[in-house]
Amino acid sequence: MRVLITGGAGFLGSHLADRLLAEGHSVIAMDNLITGNTDNIQHLIGRADFTFIRHDVTNYIYVGGQLDAVMHFASPASPIDYLKLPIQTLKVGALGTHNALGLALAKRARFLLASTSEVYGDPLVHPQREDYPGNVNTIGPRGVYDEAKRFAEALTMAYHRSHAVDTRIVRIFNTYGERMRLDDGRVVPNFIGQALRGEPLTVYGDGAQTRSFCYVSDLVEGIYRLLMLPPSDDASMPVNIGNPFEMSILEFAQIINEMTANGGGIEFRKMDRIEGDPQTRQPDITRATSLLNYAPVVDLREGLGRTIEYFRSRVGASLNPPQHAAS
Repeated sequence: MRVLITGGAGFLGSHLADRLLAEGHSVIAMDNLITGNTDNIQHLIGRADFTFIRHDVTNYIYVGGQLDAVMHFASPASPIDYLKLPIQTLKVGALGTHNALGLALAKRARFLLASTSEVYGDPLVHPQREDYPGNVNTIGPRGVYDEAKRFAEALTMAYHRSHAVDTRIVRIFNTYGERMRLDDGRVVPNFIGQALRGEPLTVYGDGAQTRSFCYVSDLVEGIYRLLMLPPSDDASMPVNIGNPFEMSILEFAQIINEMTANGGGIEFRKMDRIEGDPQTRQPDITRATSLLNYAPVVDLREGLGRTIEYFRSRVGASLNPPQHAAS
């Protein structure tokens, strides 16, 4: 297959490129580098089966020749990014998705949308199933990301139903691993960065809020299986991909301190979360299990060990703390 990945120089996009190339496919990575980084794909530059195109997908997308799949991963994805870039986030969810779907239609290519667990908002149902419509504040600060992805899902289904485009929608839950940015404001790089600097880990409230962390290779496995699934209406409906093992932020902080031998401890602060920041997050992956025979296999400590070593190798000026410690 010849596959286009928008957001191909980002954390997830670059790992997907690695997997597709390892499976014998050729990859075109497209990115405007607003949050992506060519360091993530530097090891691929020069390969005959890999091409990088710097382009903003909110503008018309042109790719010459055959194209078998379009994987739309372009979007700011961390609170710091989409709060700093609210209009760009909405545009890539709307105009970018429209352009990517138009390309898939023109090329008769399969289309896979990277959606998010944020479509569930601050959920009133736990764990979250694909048939739960969510609890999202459309006009809150986080609404720019939540609604961008909800619109993208709606547009994807419209192209599937109206134009018979072979589509897939993956709802991605908290993912971590190498190539995350230390300053992106999410809890994994926040805690690891603080720990490697020997600082106390900042926990808001009592730390009882929960997350379910999925190592990047497990996420990529689920996405690849979804991409390769034969066409059907069932395959076109959203699928949660993540790790259902849930833990509190306080428990997670304690593990990070232990694994990094950080003596800084934990600093509790008054809850200062972004409005709408979810208090619980846990995927129900029943559908992924039955449809894709999917289950995560990487233990949390194993994945964290790899991630910590990646960040440790980059300790330096990049370890400046982010503007907001969001989870």
